[in-house]
Amino acid sequence: MPTIGVLALQGDVREHLRALRSCGAATRVVRRPEELEGIDGLVLPGGESTTMWRLARSFDVLEPLRKRISAGLPAYGSCAGMIMLADRIADGAAGQETVGGIDMLVRRNAFGRQVDSFESDVRLAGIGTAPYHAVFIRAPWVEAVGAGVEVLGRTATGRSAGRIVAVRQGNLMATAFHPELTGDHRVHGYFVDLVRRALDQPSGEQED
Repeated sequence: MPTIGVLALQGDVREHLRALRSCGAATRVVRRPEELEGIDGLVLPGGESTTMWRLARSFDVLEPLRKRISAGLPAYGSCAGMIMLADRIADGAAGQETVGGIDMLVRRNAFGRQVDSFESDVRLAGIGTAPYHAVFIRAPWVEAVGAGVEVLGRTATGRSAGRIVAVRQGNLMATAFHPELTGDHRVHGYFVDLVRRALDQPSGEQED
């Protein structure tokens, strides 16, 4: 049973913990650097990315996060967590930093303000054949990805059809939407399986 932490600085922490447990993972709340020890994977939840960055600095956890993820710790980011895992941000706040790890450019609040939140079906590569009913709340989108990034999902309808909203690079994955707010745990199950496969890999290697 892998142990997966949820970064508990802000956002839907309890919902992610519940979804991970339903997929067969042990869980841990992570706020401090020492709480990163002994985990096999990490979820960075939604929230407000600038607040999350500032809190990560205040709790002295930003640099330890970068080191663990750079060393191969599997991580999944939803909404603001997607921004935190991006190497580059468009429309970021002055001086805004990320944990990084995924070779992508993410635009903050790309789908609009809170009142523009919406739900839409998204087809996700490798995560079942049925569409995933996704919840977007002041969501980002991915404007560009590097050669090593796999696009898992795009929006299918509306003015923003074709926008990238789910990606994976090695042991890292991210979605612009909030799977923890639905009863469909396929995204969390995909991440738990990714963590399990990473545990089976020789040290220093990453899952393709």
